[in-house]
Order: sequence, then structure tokens, then C-alpha cells
Amino acid sequence: MSASCQQSLPLYTPGIYDQVIDLAVEKPPLILISEKEYLELKSEVGYWQAMHQKAILREKKLKQTIKEQEGKIRDLKSRLFGKKSEKKSSSKDETKSDSSTSDRPRGQQPGSKGHGRTKRPDLPEKEELVNFPKTPTCSNCGKLYIPDESKEAEILEVEVKAYTRKIIRCCMKKDCSCKGVPDTITAPMPPKVIPKSPYGISIWEAVLLNKFHYCQPTNRLVNQYAELGLPISPGSIAGGLKILKELFQPVYDALYSHQMTEDRFHNDESGWKVFESIEGKIGNRWWLWVSRSASVVYFQIAPGRGADVPVEHFKNIERQKIIVICDRYSAYKSLARQLDFIILAFCWAHVRRDFLDAGKKYPELEEWVLSWIGKIGELYHINNLRRKEFDQKLPIQWQASSFKDLHEKLVEKMDAIAEERDVFIETHNPDDPDSNLLSNVKCKILTSLQNHWKGLSVFVDHPEVPMDNNNGESSIRNPVTGRKNFYGSGSLWSSQLAAIMFSIFQTIALCGLNCNHWLRSYLTACAENHGKAPDDLSLFLPWEMNEGRRHQLSKPPDTS
Repeated sequence: MSASCQQSLPLYTPGIYDQVIDLAVEKPPLILISEKEYLELKSEVGYWQAMHQKAILREKKLKQTIKEQEGKIRDLKSRLFGKKSEKKSSSKDETKSDSSTSDRPRGQQPGSKGHGRTKRPDLPEKEELVNFPKTPTCSNCGKLYIPDESKEAEILEVEVKAYTRKIIRCCMKKDCSCKGVPDTITAPMPPKVIPKSPYGISIWEAVLLNKFHYCQPTNRLVNQYAELGLPISPGSIAGGLKILKELFQPVYDALYSHQMTEDRFHNDESGWKVFESIEGKIGNRWWLWVSRSASVVYFQIAPGRGADVPVEHFKNIERQKIIVICDRYSAYKSLARQLDFIILAFCWAHVRRDFLDAGKKYPELEEWVLSWIGKIGELYHINNLRRKEFDQKLPIQWQASSFKDLHEKLVEKMDAIAEERDVFIETHNPDDPDSNLLSNVKCKILTSLQNHWKGLSVFVDHPEVPMDNNNGESSIRNPVTGRKNFYGSGSLWSSQLAAIMFSIFQTIALCGLNCNHWLRSYLTACAENHGKAPDDLSLFLPWEMNEGRRHQLSKPPDTS
């Protein structure tokens, strides 16, 4: 730089330039815009603020959706790979006990007292003498051993064999010259349940029991018989079952007529495949309905799952009031609206399941869920004690003091649950955008509890009514096993036969009779009636049998 230029620059004075720099930082340069542009920008401020709030709400909803989907994933994983324990450890740092890591071995523990050998007094005995192959002698002196008291041992065996009954019928010819009479007569054939079939009662007995009582596919039985030297085509089995359906229809009708005289029912339904095209029916999914009363388990097959099915079933009831224990399915609610003599008692096991499902989906709710599970468990415990003290011949006001004490305790517990439920619902607003997902889940469960409280309280005033529908669900479990094994029915008539045989076998078992013995007796009676149902069904209906007949049919059939 030249000397003239250096001389023209002013000397640096401390503080002057610093003030200039500070002014430049504190006051940014002004930008001049028109008034129109200013008003447009100012009007857009509210729009972008609203868009920002929408984005915040959308993000919150998406987070709740993600949390909900994660809960569903946990629920599906627990259903697919295993169940979550309902017990909570006493400390968070304490490792939860698991059967896989427990030091206690499974099964009966060493040193514990067993039940001993199971007695089987109904089994026939076949004696077998086991002797020495050679007469034993003393190894020292050579003298013979002398007979002593025999020792007995038992070995249980089951013998299944197929054989051909070769019927040799005697023929006789007349030894006279009389006219108008046959020249030759032949002894009659033994009775057969299906006159033109070559198969005897024992085969049809095995087919019916295996398919509808033990819920095994008929193909397995056919394969087993083939290995025993008795090949049977599936078509022959199907043709025979179609004939047998008509033999059991009168018994099925008698079950329905008797059930219509009773006053307490457990109802449930489950899907059932029928692989036959029916006019007006789309698809092959039908429904198997069950109605279980004190002495009858009645199944029916229906194309739909609407309220028309139970309405049709209960339209012939003979009682003025009946109680139907069921789940919260809308068809049963419609049933009660259409038939005003029906009182619905809802299942507490389903309510308990609501809380368990919430705990599986959202681990954050575990403590809340377990507290409600404990409350429901206390209800069950008090009610079980109360039912033991209940005398069905007396009304509640005339019961013993031990019953009344438990009854009051139960009522107090129910009131406490209702109060806690209502307080939560009143203080929670599910429409509030600030409410979180977990709070909404709680509110949904408790609102359902509130809406169904009348049906859930029926057992309080009717101690004979159980708190759950376990009887109905256990009745339909066996057919569901069959559905998984043989996938439903191939035709409409076979599905109707399934409903008939499920009804008969479960009713017979419910009344304490032996299904094998009952079926053999009934098929024998049909065979003796020339392949038709017996004219007198009183020998085969449990409520019309005398005590001797009931005792006889409660034992296994005589195979001697």
C-alpha cells in the first residue's frame, strides 16, 4: 500500500468501531414491503398456526395407532407362541418364576402319597394258568418241589378283532301232502340294523362313537379296519350313516321336547363347514348352536348366526320365565328383546378376558388389570361359598344365616365394583383429544361392564345361576375338536346327523349313562324292529327310565 493511502486512513480509536459493530448486530437492515404484501403475510400466520396444531394432533394419533398396533402384535404373538402369566412378581427386580426354570420337577413329587392301583370292577376276567416247563427240584439234594398256594398277577389287555359271522340257517321240508303250506321253511336271519347291509351292529356302533363321541375322522377307522383284514369303502359308510340318521331322529325330537320344559340354559355357537351348495346360501360356513339345560344338551345346525335361530328354538318353551346364560353376542340381546320371558345372564369369564387381553396388549396396564382380575376372583370365591350354603327349595329371604352373611358380602362387593367403575367413567372423557390411548382402553372395558351390568348381576338374586357360561363352552368343545379333525360336513344331511349325534351322546353322558352301552342297546332295538326306530322310546330316554334301567346302562356293555 502506498504512503499516501496510509496517511488518508484515520487512526483507530477504541470504542468508536465497537459501537458501530454493535449497532449493526442489534438493528438488522430494514426491508421495505408494500402494505398489501404485509397484510397477506399477516393473514397467513393463523393458517400456518392451525396447520401446525393439526400436525401435532395427527402425530399424537399416529403414535396412539402405533401403540395400539404394537398391542395387537403382542396379543397375536401371545396367542400363537404362548400365554402370558397372570401373576405378578412381588418386586420389579425379582425375576418372574417360570416352569421352565423352576427346580421343582414336573408330575408327582417323590415321597408324596399316590392314589394306588385303579380298581376296574366292570372288566371281565380271563384266567390263564402259568406252570413250570419242567418240574423244579432242589439244587442240593434233588428232591421235587411240592405244590403251594398260587400267586396272582394282573395284566390289562384290549382285544380288537374283525371277524365274519357265518350264519347257517336250518332248512326243513314238510313230510306231509298238505296243500297251501310251504314245502320248505328256513330259520329267520338274525336282526340287522340296516337290513340290506352286510355290516353288523358292532361296526355301526364303532363308526358313530368314533366320529361323533371321540371326534375322529371316519377315514382313520376305515384304515384301522383295513389293517385288521376288514376293508370298507368310505361310500358304504356314508350310505349307512344316511340311513341311520332317520333312526335317531325320534330321539332327537324327544330331547327337544323335554328341554322345552326346563328353565335354565347355557347357550353358545361356533362355526361349522357344510360343503354343499344350498339355494340362497353363499359360501360353506354354517353355524353349530348349542343349548344346554339341566338334563339335555341340544345341538342344531343353521346357515346363519342371527337371532332367528335361538328365537325359533325357544318359541315352544313351556315356562313363564327362563334364564339363558350366554356371552354378550348381539343375537342373544335381540333374543331377549323379541321374547320377553327370557332373562339374559352374561358371562363373567368374558369380562375377565377383556381385562386379560388389555394386559397382554399393553404391559403398562398390568397393575391395573391385575387389580381388576383380583376383584373378579373375589366375586367368584364369595359366590362359590354362598352356593354351598344355598338351599334351592327355599327363597333367599328364608335361607340360613350362613348364606345371608355371604350374600350381603357379595352384594357389598358388587356395589364397590360398580362404584369404582362409575367414578372412572364419569371423570374420563373419551372424546378429549388430550386423553391417551391407555385411558381410552380402560374406559372402553369399564363402559362395557356398565352396559352389561344388569345381565352380569343375575346370579346375585338367582344363586342357582353360575357366574359364567363354562358349561355351554365345554359342551361345544368336543364338536370343535371334531371340526378340526374332519373339517365339518360334506353335505347338509351329514351336518344334521352330526347335530343329532352330538346331542344324543352329550345328553347321555350328562345323565351319567354309558354312551357305548346305550348305543348298542338302541341299535339292537332298531334291528329287532326291522331297521326302524323303536316304537317305545321310554327305555332310552334318561328321564323316563326306572332306576334299574339307569343303573344297567351306566355300566359298560356286556362283552361275554
